[in-house]
Amino acid sequence: MSVSELQVQTALKELVDPNTQKDFISTKSARNIKVEGGKVSLDVVLPYPAKMVMDGIKQAVEDKIKRIPGVESVETNVTWKIVAHSVQRGVKLIPGVKNIIAVASGKGGVGKSTTAVNLALALAAEGARVGMLDADIYGPSQPTMLGIHGRPESEDGQSLEPMIGHGLQAMSIGFLIDVETPMVWRGPMVTQALEQLLNNTRWKDLDYLVVDLPPGTGDIQLTLAQRVPVTGAVIVTTPQDIALIDARKGLKMFEKVGVPILGVVENMSIHICSKCGHEERIFGEGGGERMCKDYGVEFLGGLPLDIRIREETDSGKPTVVAEPDSRIAQIYRQIARRVAVKVGELAVDHSSKFPNIVIQNT
Repeated sequence: MSVSELQVQTALKELVDPNTQKDFISTKSARNIKVEGGKVSLDVVLPYPAKMVMDGIKQAVEDKIKRIPGVESVETNVTWKIVAHSVQRGVKLIPGVKNIIAVASGKGGVGKSTTAVNLALALAAEGARVGMLDADIYGPSQPTMLGIHGRPESEDGQSLEPMIGHGLQAMSIGFLIDVETPMVWRGPMVTQALEQLLNNTRWKDLDYLVVDLPPGTGDIQLTLAQRVPVTGAVIVTTPQDIALIDARKGLKMFEKVGVPILGVVENMSIHICSKCGHEERIFGEGGGERMCKDYGVEFLGGLPLDIRIREETDSGKPTVVAEPDSRIAQIYRQIARRVAVKVGELAVDHSSKFPNIVIQNT
């Protein structure tokens, strides 16, 4: 009994990718389907980095196709391809960077920097090329969190080479100043410093640049929202009402300037006592999920109030690299995968495909 390509397509239409929640045909992930007698071969090209889950996807695809009567063998090649997605109108992409993800919070002290660095490390663990820009000029924390020491080099005297920490390309004002030097700068100097850090760093072929923003909705946030090509924003909050009020302001600011909200992360959702295991919701319950429902955005996940998260980031080895098999690292990876999927669903940027028109005197 011969097998047809249509049968294979029909089978893959019934199979849902657990990460995108869509089938492999509608997302155009299944490609180059070839059927020779009872032998089937195909490529599965995912729009998100999938190092940790690709074996499971390969297994699911092959199991599904093998159920078709007449199929003797299936050969599946699973890869991923990350492309540049469209940004705010009139803002040009930065050379060497496909997608910029802004991590923001309306309020300080909600764990935004910790979320940003673990998100970046989780994307890298899934196989993406990732950079981290510390946009907090007044209080840079990424050099400490990534355990990076020293100063960046400049080969041409104009641009800076990114520093490397746990496989991430990183840049921060913290690399250029003394730890105890306060930045006594007014707004225009701060925004200029941010633009120089972003544009004068020689980023090397990044799939994602994660930007750790300072809290609030002031000069730096507006500069980023209006002049930097942001693909999407992740809002970090705690369940506490006061934090949520400010997080809503941050979300509305990005909406006003046309930056898509990729979702909301809720930190300190629950406290589990390290002595007795008692669970207590110290900062309230369900605030992040209610906010998501109000604004029609995705709840990316909740993280516990855990001493290890603080200890590991303070020591320069955030949880995703310090304890890659832990439940907390798993939550960060799930959040990162959802962020990558949400970016993958956005409109593709075609500006690099348009030809340049050159007028010459002939």
